[in-house]
Amino acid sequence: MAREKKPRKSPEWIKTLKQAYRVTREARPLLPVLLIIVFALVMAVGIGLGVIVGRTIYFSLMTIPFAIILTLFIFSRLAESAAYSSIEDQVGAGASVLMSIRKGWSTTAGVQVARNQDLVHRSLGRAGVVVTGEGTNAVRVMMTDERRKMERFLSGVPVHEVLVGEGEGRIPLRKLQKHLKKLPKKLTKSQLREARAREKSVGGAKLPMPKGPMPNMRKIPKR
Repeated sequence: MAREKKPRKSPEWIKTLKQAYRVTREARPLLPVLLIIVFALVMAVGIGLGVIVGRTIYFSLMTIPFAIILTLFIFSRLAESAAYSSIEDQVGAGASVLMSIRKGWSTTAGVQVARNQDLVHRSLGRAGVVVTGEGTNAVRVMMTDERRKMERFLSGVPVHEVLVGEGEGRIPLRKLQKHLKKLPKKLTKSQLREARAREKSVGGAKLPMPKGPMPNMRKIPKR
């Protein structure tokens, strides 16, 4: 009896692309039209230049990859904007953004949790420890408590505080990843490994995270 063939799974990047397209189209129903217009305009410019110099076919073929690249670039920007918009004002959005950083950082979500759903998260990378707060201004007290704890357990490791949100003294959710990546690297790779080993002794969240699913940051194209 012949073995049944297992259905071939789509590559992960295709699934991610489909998900990003679906989310972006929900936010921007005219997305297909916009992408077609971008592609068509680039092609029109290339063909026009080809007509002017008398090499229409050559310029047309050379323009195709540029049109595709620019269209994908526009799509990635729109997808990123739609993904952030879909999780803004949700509890745990900051943690989801931090945990979606591809490499160089490890994040423990909800190391401090208040009853009003103010949250504090802890990230560790070569820039040191980043204590990130989400919620009302009262979260600053928990951030200070976590910072002092890190300074005690990880002596010599720089500790930064970041308050997520809109307004003075806060970092917008959309700029959170970029903010962390811009922090100066103070630790060597060996020092970072040692710091991570020491961090494990501190433990994670003392209280349960708020109920409900965490916002899904897999929708955001990695840059």
